[in-house]
Amino acid sequence: MLTSRRLHRAALPLAAAALLTTAACTSSGGSGSGGTGGDQRLKVALAFPPAQAMSPYGDDAVILSRLAVVEGLTRLDANGEAKPALASAWKRDGDNAWEFTVRRDTAFQDGTELDATAVARSLTAAQKASPKPRVLSDTTLTATAEGAGTVRITTKDADPLLPQRLANPSLSILSAAAYGKGGGKVNPAGHATGPFTLTEVNGAVSATLERNDTYWGAKAKAPGADVKFVADGTARANALRTKAVDVAEYVPISQASLLGDGMVHEFPSARTNGLSLNTERGVFADPAMRAAAREAIDSRALVDGVYEGRADTAQGLLGPGVPWAAGLRTAPTGRAEAATPAEVRKARQIVLATYTNRPELPEAATVVQQQLEKRGFTVKQVVRDYAQMEADALAGKYDAFIQARNTLLDTADPLSYLASDFTCDGSFNITQLCAGPVDAAVDRAASLADTDARHKAEMTAEAAVLGSDALVPLVHERFVQGYDETRVRGVALDPMERTLITADTRVG
Repeated sequence: MLTSRRLHRAALPLAAAALLTTAACTSSGGSGSGGTGGDQRLKVALAFPPAQAMSPYGDDAVILSRLAVVEGLTRLDANGEAKPALASAWKRDGDNAWEFTVRRDTAFQDGTELDATAVARSLTAAQKASPKPRVLSDTTLTATAEGAGTVRITTKDADPLLPQRLANPSLSILSAAAYGKGGGKVNPAGHATGPFTLTEVNGAVSATLERNDTYWGAKAKAPGADVKFVADGTARANALRTKAVDVAEYVPISQASLLGDGMVHEFPSARTNGLSLNTERGVFADPAMRAAAREAIDSRALVDGVYEGRADTAQGLLGPGVPWAAGLRTAPTGRAEAATPAEVRKARQIVLATYTNRPELPEAATVVQQQLEKRGFTVKQVVRDYAQMEADALAGKYDAFIQARNTLLDTADPLSYLASDFTCDGSFNITQLCAGPVDAAVDRAASLADTDARHKAEMTAEAAVLGSDALVPLVHERFVQGYDETRVRGVALDPMERTLITADTRVG
């Protein structure tokens, strides 16, 4: 999934500025839905609007998670390990079953009680959803209430990552009222368990949050939040500069130096920007041509020229946002000898594609094109909105595709990324790679409950993928979030992109 697979909606800069001006004028008196708290309310500018009416089964679940509205049975710590959330404890029962103890004395935002039946209902609804949440694309689970306080979850195959999987926002637990009369539609507004309650959504324009005063954990320090969805990165940065918003996510690199260090907070991410090469057809079906493309790429030039030093040079599939990877990395295996420049010049024109939704990618594509042409390739570039390109990319209609990929998005473990992107049956295999050593390493990793052993197997898979030159890593992104550190506290800087606003986020 590219850019978390959001269907981004473009916004005109003037329209975005108008929205933020409105936010600045109204925030001191509370929200349009009766919010209170004056200037203590948070004003937040998010980059990506809801694409599925805040359904938890698509990428809108990440918005709900980043706004501290929804929770699952588990949460993830900084190392990606599962910790208690709505489940206070769990244990494995054989290879395919787990028992989770549901947290007691916990209520949904609509006042109904959290119990095992509610948990089983939510997980069953997610399993039956169409399309199915991506986190369930490689597994099938069955949830059954055993009394009021225990949920038994079985999986079709052994799933050592189930506790991490249950922290995914698409598997959030909601009250019965969220499901209404059925039909597959789910409304999380007022029916979740998080420290903030979603009270209003105004299409792709804005949303309103109020503090959940019955929250089972530490109460939110802000009385609420007024959220604007602003696709234009410059407009978000300008709003932050003028204090029209308190928090602006994903500040463009071009704006970071203008804002200054006190307003810009960058940190390693789990996102790797890579050049996916079509291994099935065209020029790059030849491993020697893929090797030549890999040799042509200068990661440092991209870091310095495109990302202004606010990225890390490519080391592998997994960058600094996956801290354990560097110590386990091994050399790529099975690499072909690169084609000579003369052989490259004889090849037909290649189509290099990327998308506009991340502002640095088109510029990166231009630099990559120049690097490939220096090696002898003839390159045609295609750049459009991601929503217009995904189907063609998955169908292998491009020779090369530059994508920004979060390697920990689904389960906080790269296993699902490796399986979906690089195995023969992978659901997001843009490279069209089908290689026995990769599939074998991924299968082995999937069978391992021990975290250290699984990580080693995953790095064996990384070495095989890199050896095939199916994907050439370009850079490892750093996230750049914007807020004034002298007046805003408690903003989460999360490499996995799941949290931003928390119960601790406040102004002053």
